Amino acid sequence: MNTPDNMLTLGKISGVFGVKGWVKIYSHTSPLQQIIKYSPIYLRKKDGWQAVKIVKGQRQGKGVIAQLEGVDDRDQAFSLIGTEIGIERDQLEDLSSDTYYWTDLQGMSVFTLDDIPLGVVDWVFNAGSTDVLVVKSKAEGEKNKERMIPWIKDDVIKSVNLEQSLLVVDWDPDF
Repeated sequence: MNTPDNMLTLGKISGVFGVKGWVKIYSHTSPLQQIIKYSPIYLRKKDGWQAVKIVKGQRQGKGVIAQLEGVDDRDQAFSLIGTEIGIERDQLEDLSSDTYYWTDLQGMSVFTLDDIPLGVVDWVFNAGSTDVLVVKSKAEGEKNKERMIPWIKDDVIKSVNLEQSLLVVDWDPDF
């Protein structure tokens, strides 16, 4: 079993497909079907992460379906609904120096060019034409305030320092 320290959650089992043990997968990867390219994947069980191989998988409509090794009928597949799917961090491809995984941005402190703290990146989503950082303020008087900052490199996003967990943005703190 693997520890949570080196695991990244990429999705979860959201339903069953057919009667032969196939599962529906809600994927956080881009493209959605990227999740089935990892081998092995890991399922989060009560006692930790368990390695499982994907026998077959494909994009199906707006989602992904897969057949997992050892899951041969609908009842077995049904028992997995809600189970998180993860991979080990070292299974990720290396990226170029100016490209980042969303998971690496989460938890980073965000400051303006004038060194005004805006908060911490809570999550990231794709808004069609660009990715958007959802930054939650930690400042007194701004508790639970969220800012949505577009990921526009050089224009809005001025610097990213993964080692210091710091993002500097050109953004109005009142917005």
